[in-house]
Amino acid sequence: MVAKDTQVFISRVVGLPIVDAAGDQVGRVKDVVCHLRADGKAPRVKGLVVELFARARIFVPMVRVHGIAPTHVAILGQVDTRRFKRRETEILIAADLLNRVIGNDRRTRIADISMHQVRNREWELSSAALRSTTRVGRFGLGGRNEARVASWREIPELILRTGRTPAHLIAEFSEMKAADIAQELHDMEPESLAAVVEALDDETLAEALEELPEHEQIELISALDTDRAADVLAEMDPDDAADLIKDLPSDVAEDLLQRMEPEEALDVRRLLMYEEFTAGGMMTPEPVILDTDATVAQALANVRIDSLTPALASMVFVTRPPLETPSGRYIGAVHIQRLLREPPTTLVATLLDEGLEPLPPDAPLALVSRFFATYNLVVAPVVNAEGHLVGAVTVDDVLDHMLPDDWRGDQMDEIDADEFDEVSRG
Repeated sequence: MVAKDTQVFISRVVGLPIVDAAGDQVGRVKDVVCHLRADGKAPRVKGLVVELFARARIFVPMVRVHGIAPTHVAILGQVDTRRFKRRETEILIAADLLNRVIGNDRRTRIADISMHQVRNREWELSSAALRSTTRVGRFGLGGRNEARVASWREIPELILRTGRTPAHLIAEFSEMKAADIAQELHDMEPESLAAVVEALDDETLAEALEELPEHEQIELISALDTDRAADVLAEMDPDDAADLIKDLPSDVAEDLLQRMEPEEALDVRRLLMYEEFTAGGMMTPEPVILDTDATVAQALANVRIDSLTPALASMVFVTRPPLETPSGRYIGAVHIQRLLREPPTTLVATLLDEGLEPLPPDAPLALVSRFFATYNLVVAPVVNAEGHLVGAVTVDDVLDHMLPDDWRGDQMDEIDADEFDEVSRG
């Protein structure tokens, strides 16, 4: 597999087979997707366009790419099998750039572009291989090819132009937290908002949507094409998606659920069975769950997953199979601090917090908040009457439900007022 900072030329990746954790081939790489960034930073590689054996093309984010070898690309975890839809601000390296001329220089073409891993499963473009043809003589003689490696900055298409275009805003958003992106969306005029939302990828839009006031969430999701709205809801945390769907007209909500992937819709439907201000209504159905024979090393590997929030990564839960919610019989929970103090071969099931009783799904908010305060927790298990783990409540879920309904809107308006005061004083 490729070591950090090793350059990988994209022409050598295109066409490679994609293999899953079991070593089975699931498709082939067709292209590499990147987006531009502000402040002169190298374009970031978002993921791969993969053609499945059914000829459908899907998107595989780089966080799912475990390694790139000369013979194949290895991926981990489940991938979204929905057909790939290109966003306006995305660049497809093979389709858009390879073998293209550079600007007005008709004799220089882009032979290849390389990328390298800058952090765990984060990739950036690094250089370009250029091929130039010297001027051909009168009778077609004397021309020859010359090759050189140049910085990505010599490719005009990879340089972000100044201005407040959707492309520029998307580039800025790539360096921002979800709450800050939500603030930007909150402050936009309707026309600009529509253009930026159209250009945003589903995952970024979903994360920002979770940080907007409830009425703005409803307005934004209602303005989207129905299929796009279903895709964005599928990228949201199931508990946030369920809260949003509860506020939509019943026919609209059911239509969106029908258009979501069945497994994702099932998670949301399960949450909709519970009252909003209960442990079941606040929980996420995707905590870290381990089998009884799991070791500390396996547990620590699971909590390193990039998509986990710090709260969810602070505790693992041990159950009998199946290991998806609703799980098999709940055994117990282990704090990450305990895992860090034990040898890697120790069985997680021997480290359970014996004093931690799980919450029932119908536990009201008042009881849940006292539970967190009593045990100094940031996440707690939710177990049903049959003894199955059905989810976990995090402290941010509790705070969301304890604060006033429009606390996000109030906070954003306060930020606007503070910025106005600074401008006035300046």
